[in-house]
Amino acid sequence: MSHDLLLHNARLGGGAPSDVLIRDGIVARVAPAGTVRERVETIDLDGRIALPGLWDGHVHFTQAAIRRSRFDLSPARSAAEALDIVREIVAARRPATGELLVGYGFRDALWPDVPSRHGLDEAGGGAAVVLVSGDLHTGWISSAAAERLGRQTDETGLLKEGAWIGTLDSVQGLSEPSIADYRETAEQAARRGVTGIIEFENADNLHEWPERVAAGVDSLRVVASMWPHRLEAAIGAGHRTGATLDEAGLVTVGPLKVVVDGSLNTRTALCWDPYDGVDPSSPEAHGVETVGPETLRELVERAVGAGIGLAIHAIGDRANTMVLDEFERAGARGSIEHAQLLREEDIPRFARLGVVASVQPEHALDDRDVADRIWAGRTHRSFAFGSLHAAGATLRLGSDAPVAPLDPWRAIAAAVTRTGDERAPWHPEQRLPLDVAIASSTLGRDGIREGAAADIAVLDDDPATVSPERLRALPVAATLLAGRRTWWAL
Repeated sequence: MSHDLLLHNARLGGGAPSDVLIRDGIVARVAPAGTVRERVETIDLDGRIALPGLWDGHVHFTQAAIRRSRFDLSPARSAAEALDIVREIVAARRPATGELLVGYGFRDALWPDVPSRHGLDEAGGGAAVVLVSGDLHTGWISSAAAERLGRQTDETGLLKEGAWIGTLDSVQGLSEPSIADYRETAEQAARRGVTGIIEFENADNLHEWPERVAAGVDSLRVVASMWPHRLEAAIGAGHRTGATLDEAGLVTVGPLKVVVDGSLNTRTALCWDPYDGVDPSSPEAHGVETVGPETLRELVERAVGAGIGLAIHAIGDRANTMVLDEFERAGARGSIEHAQLLREEDIPRFARLGVVASVQPEHALDDRDVADRIWAGRTHRSFAFGSLHAAGATLRLGSDAPVAPLDPWRAIAAAVTRTGDERAPWHPEQRLPLDVAIASSTLGRDGIREGAAADIAVLDDDPATVSPERLRALPVAATLLAGRRTWWAL
């Protein structure tokens, strides 16, 4: 339960100290420090900065919650190193024959060798080994896993895009996170100042999230999306985007999520130009079109007619052109999720059409080497946050967790600096101003206003004055959700 509270000596966005009075979960009054005198609990913030609560604009929450139970493949720089990790896990855990063993985080786009099913069979020692790629678009599975999951693979053991997504759903069904896992993941997000997420998990989010909140996963607001195969059920139930789904008022109906192409690391993002080093006559030389224009049109028309918003996954420049064309034809608004590679002539269309560019700045750092290799000559228009902002587009920052950590400060720092290590900034012309990056992480709210929900993050440092390294790990002193403490270190 929230209660009345006075935050004294808060610097709102770095300005002069203010008092913020919270009543019934709402910001009731904002005034100069010392001028609000109410008989309520008073917390002296001692000049700390207070911002609107942060949002992660793109998460796969179940995958983020379950990651703690999956062994880490991110150090692997080759298929051979990935197999060495599997051997170490098998030696330590001694799984039974056919037992499911799941790892996460391999990125094979720059590997010097090729995965093999035989190699994974040998390393797994009879376990049903499933290795999930860092971008969630590819799986590498052993013969025992293929048999258990009813799948067929070639000699590589790799499954991609549609064939893999269904497999991942089956794997998840065998190892569902507990409520404690969900609660801990939500509480960890609150520790970073997060008060809300937009959920893009391929799951029955409209039913599952109200159940989780009722079970105590109540540290976050959740905008719950739906995927195409659940669209008719949502329409039949009368759901409309923005409607509240739970008694606590934390879960609302989100947009329809449609995936029209693949990913960069998997080399399935749909592009106008062929991938470097790929036979241009190959059917997949330009990537993969997972949903074509006609099907996309049908989905858009059905959703818009039912009052359901749109969030369309498009990574390659050809996919983005297709989606922008459909937004323009339908006169619809919504978001493009990822927008990683854009034709220069398409960048101004985001602002003109009112389409939100929902981007994940940490991916620009994780994928700079891959992009330089397979999008050679095109990276000046990849992860083009600065160009989108200059053209007037509305940006929304996220993590794509677990692909990147559910931590807006990492996203903000990546957007502002374009580097996460000792290397020079990658395409520094695409950096965002700090105030824009923060506003893009608070759903556009640029300050704490009277009448708004008291979703507030209190910071120990001023983001404008800290080093880039400190910005990535910026300490958060407190987080309030509708005036209720979800994180408190004061």
